[in-house]
Amino acid sequence: MQKNNNTTLRSRLSGFALIAALAMLVACGQPDTAPAPASPETADESAMPAVLADFSELTPGWNTLLPGGDTVCSDGSEYKFFVKQGDPQKLMFYLEGGGACWDGANCDTDLRPSYQVNLANTDPSRAHGILAFDQVTNPFADYTVVYAPYCSGDVHLGDTEQHHEAPALEGHAAHPVHVRHRGWANGQAALEWTYAHVFAPQQVFVTGSSAGSIPSPFYAVKLAEQYPAAAVTQLGDASGGYRGFANFNPYEIWHTDRVVADLTHISSIPADQFSFHHLYIAAVQENANIRYASYDNAEDDVQKQFLALGGMPVESLQPLLEQNLAEISAAIPDFRYYVAGGNMHTILLRPDVYTYEVNGTKFVDWLAGLAAGAPVYNVMCDDCSVAPAAPVAPAGGQ
Repeated sequence: MQKNNNTTLRSRLSGFALIAALAMLVACGQPDTAPAPASPETADESAMPAVLADFSELTPGWNTLLPGGDTVCSDGSEYKFFVKQGDPQKLMFYLEGGGACWDGANCDTDLRPSYQVNLANTDPSRAHGILAFDQVTNPFADYTVVYAPYCSGDVHLGDTEQHHEAPALEGHAAHPVHVRHRGWANGQAALEWTYAHVFAPQQVFVTGSSAGSIPSPFYAVKLAEQYPAAAVTQLGDASGGYRGFANFNPYEIWHTDRVVADLTHISSIPADQFSFHHLYIAAVQENANIRYASYDNAEDDVQKQFLALGGMPVESLQPLLEQNLAEISAAIPDFRYYVAGGNMHTILLRPDVYTYEVNGTKFVDWLAGLAAGAPVYNVMCDDCSVAPAAPVAPAGGQ
């Protein structure tokens, strides 16, 4: 794995001084917020701060890590993930979106692939929204962030390789298409780095947008297993309207059932009845202490497009969305959702995080309360065909 910076210890440390130095190795070798005692001779060793993280290989800003091993993008190119160090007791694990594919037509890069094939253009430093760390109202400005990119076409839940057959079209001969659906190996690499370098976070926020939204309940369960003392919150961004597909299922194409086999509820659902909202219901049966939530626009155009691609075209997304939210809420009484009007797809990496307001509740305030463990309430648009308007600033720009 690539390293960007190394921290060395001075020689000839001995006795208690060595213990103090080791306890201070966090955040690029800088001490944690708790200061070391001024007088080692009189200090109580039990009062020394614990080592909260090992960020010695990181530099300020975004770091690119190359895990190697079984990780790979759909086209065979190299997988990578990104880390930005922050408070070692506050951790965000973000799953990137980027479509999906399941047959020769939508997987073939010579046609119009419906997914992000590789990571050539992935750069979280260009993102806005919750990754705009200079925004004063960003509730995650001081978090350590692990950003798991997406290039496997399998909503981060694949464990196979497929040889699809691309169709013969005008000017395009039929030919085999080899796709590496290794999203779980890629996600595991980011998880394993996190476990090895962030030791005892108090707050863990697990989220993702679009294709990254779908598996976020499952990844939240995994992170909660690793950090049982942490307050873990999950938020799915823009996947709430999917309710099965007519022309494929993730068990057969991506072998998703092998990946989520630890979720016992999933094993009771036949392949032809599985829907992505079942991941919420299965996750809460594994861990009821996680705080589960979702965001959607009621007429999300991208979700409609993928439903049509999957053989389930709909004129309005809202009825499917409301049905899923009702089933999840019945299984998770403290599940919270925020549904805005309009057809926008995803919010978390957009400036709209800071401007959207529905029925008097600003999304950024709802998000901050959710992450902090404060009481928040379900928000549902009134006229769901209309996107929220940004609040009008008072006179004088105050």
